[in-house]
Amino acid sequence: MKLNLNHKAVLVGAALTLALAACGKKEESPKTADPAATPSTAATPPAGGPATAAAPSGEPGKVSGGVVKIGVLTDLSGLYSDLAGSGAVLATQMAIDDFKAQAKPDFKIEMVSADHQNKGDISANKAREWFDTQAVDVITELVTTSTALAVMKVAKEKNKITLVSGAASTAITNEECTDTNVHWTYDTYSLANGTGKAVVKQGGDTWYFLTADYKFGHSLEADTTAVVKANGGKVLGAVRHPFPGTDFSSFLLQAQASGAKVIGLANAGTDTTNSIKQAAEFGITPKATLAGLLMFISDVHALGLKATQGMYLTTGFYWDFDDDTRAWSKRFFDKHKRMPTMVQAGQYSAVMHYLKAVKAAGSDETSAVMKAMKATPVTDFFAKNGKIREDGRMVHDMYLAQVKKPDESKQPWDYYNIRQVIPADQAFQPLSESRCPLVKK
Repeated sequence: MKLNLNHKAVLVGAALTLALAACGKKEESPKTADPAATPSTAATPPAGGPATAAAPSGEPGKVSGGVVKIGVLTDLSGLYSDLAGSGAVLATQMAIDDFKAQAKPDFKIEMVSADHQNKGDISANKAREWFDTQAVDVITELVTTSTALAVMKVAKEKNKITLVSGAASTAITNEECTDTNVHWTYDTYSLANGTGKAVVKQGGDTWYFLTADYKFGHSLEADTTAVVKANGGKVLGAVRHPFPGTDFSSFLLQAQASGAKVIGLANAGTDTTNSIKQAAEFGITPKATLAGLLMFISDVHALGLKATQGMYLTTGFYWDFDDDTRAWSKRFFDKHKRMPTMVQAGQYSAVMHYLKAVKAAGSDETSAVMKAMKATPVTDFFAKNGKIREDGRMVHDMYLAQVKKPDESKQPWDYYNIRQVIPADQAFQPLSESRCPLVKK
């Protein structure tokens, strides 16, 4: 697709000013997945009742105990619950059901789920409990970088697999990489490479960052800074806000005082949507441009097209991209009453690929499954040409999208124009720049 960028469209401030009413739009209540798909939460025992002794470790040539158990550890109650949460649990159950129907495996598949509350210590403790007492083979989703890194460490210690969909920091496949982890859906490098480059090319050549003060925010700020400078722009400064945040006014005013043309929002979820709302309330836009460096379709839905029209964002998935994405997304919508985010679509893709690898290996033993996963290309509705590298990064095409004007939207959730397909080999950090000890140079 040919890139056709419009400077006025990038500058979303005017739209934000006009859209205060939309900002106050009452959001639909998140739907809970089919109870059968969420047999456990942090407040209730996992499926199968009270903790039981762990099954023997997997051995090559067989599935331990005849059961593959998948743990979905996600944000079920906090600021990332819309973009991951119960929708990610549902996507996991859809993958399990589809795999059973298509592959007819000779092993059972069970799922447990829990709320990690975006806290690394809670995540690590739950991972140990699942691995040690519930015979969980793989823990997946893991939105929030701090939770992903905490669980990856436990999984490596226990020789178990992690599949990260929601977390974004490039540290996951660089300094913190492990040989038992796959980072599936996106990362901060791909976001910066898409949105950052597009905004600079449209004239947004001076930046100031409003950054969530934890590893994800730092990573997104650093990766975008590199892209801005590489394309001839300047970074005038940055301010970091607590995670999660509620009052962004003082940080936004600092950003405005810098005189930068672009205020880069290196945050996500309700931190991003609240930043956009408060920037409009304080009159910071349209004087300055806001660049949402990690925006999900759930954020656009919450803010409305009047507030977000013209914004550029980078995504790994859009429900209306082709017939395959529309078909799967319709099934998801019928159950969840919301279109899937890239995290939820990526979650299905990761779990399905994992289950296919277990069957191909004839085992749930970690090294055998990881070998099968890396040897098999990823080809499904989410990724047409995906592959898993030695650093654990699943590389696939990404998309530069522009939010439609209200009069361009023809149906509910008709929010994006895809302006550019960013090929897999350009979207993600090249292995030549990798800091992962597993990568041989």
